[in-house]
Amino acid sequence: MEKEISGGLKFNLSELAGALGDFGTILPLMFAVALVCKLNLGIILLFFGIWFIFTGLYYRLPVPVEPMKVIAVVAISSVLAGPELAAAGILLGLLFFFLGFGRWLYYIEKYVPNPVIRGIQLGLALLLLKSAGAFMFQAPTFFAFGIAVIVLIFLLSYLGKVPDLSALVLLVTAAIIGVFLHGIPDIYIIQLPQLVIPSFADYIASIPELVLPQAVITITNAILATSLLTKDMFSREIPPEKLSRTIGLMNLLSTPFGGFPMCHGAGGLAAQYRFGARTGGSNIFAGVILLVIAAFFAGPGIQELISPGIYGALLVFVAIEMGKHGLKTDSLLITAVTGVLALLSVVGGFIAGMVLAYLLKWNWERKQKGRGVTSTLTI
Repeated sequence: MEKEISGGLKFNLSELAGALGDFGTILPLMFAVALVCKLNLGIILLFFGIWFIFTGLYYRLPVPVEPMKVIAVVAISSVLAGPELAAAGILLGLLFFFLGFGRWLYYIEKYVPNPVIRGIQLGLALLLLKSAGAFMFQAPTFFAFGIAVIVLIFLLSYLGKVPDLSALVLLVTAAIIGVFLHGIPDIYIIQLPQLVIPSFADYIASIPELVLPQAVITITNAILATSLLTKDMFSREIPPEKLSRTIGLMNLLSTPFGGFPMCHGAGGLAAQYRFGARTGGSNIFAGVILLVIAAFFAGPGIQELISPGIYGALLVFVAIEMGKHGLKTDSLLITAVTGVLALLSVVGGFIAGMVLAYLLKWNWERKQKGRGVTSTLTI
């Protein structure tokens, strides 16, 4: 049965399944960050839950809330402390809140070619497949099981014309298996958030390794690509400025109290849409689930409950959905070069894509001028 409230929010099984679609990205990253960097997992998930509910009510669409991936990867590999992460979140919060006013993002969008944005989407799809491969090697049996469940339920939904509940069924089944293997996780009551005060040195240290590379991926993927994807998937496009403002608010109000730097993301939107999300109701479902986990179950036992192979299986299908949209490009060459190089370095892929796009534009216009034709190539 479907329930709908004013503003187009729906609460049904498809929205619930879509709510879990991006958990394969969020939970593994946040579990790893909390474990390696000795952060409070409950507080991290608390803020994710709050902002999921907020964005669901505010946008009325399944606009995701995701960890900033560059910061997550660097934090895990370099074992960063809370104050440096808070410093990066505060600086990025100020930057994106500021960019959300005026015409800054209009000019950025105007001069960043569409094929480069699509290339970033393609690169993220490749990065998701790479992450899925890492999870696969950790638990190949569960990975194969997850793939089989998703494919089977997809075929049943396609043939029977019923909602695709593969993410929901897979995670519930995996949790039941986890309880059977490891037992029910102990109740772990959340602690109160504590103010984190970064030093001046934390702010300085965060700029080159966290803030600058993350700013590039946030502008291209979390703002421009997400805005573009809402136009692809829904009847209305969310303006980039609006997305920038909510990213700014999320970080300014969360990271000083132990929250992890957050953003939106085209990959998360593709994931939630792939598994059934069509309205902000899926975000509210996701937020409530995360709040319950944060309040009572964010202890060490929860990280062992669901096998990494299950997350890997989810990431494969998220990557496919993301890659499909990445290939909706006006220049396959620019998109492919950007995407492949983004697999090595998101910043490097973005720069290479921009250089290639403008070199091709310059070369085309030079040839046209040589033929006596005055025209401009739109890229």
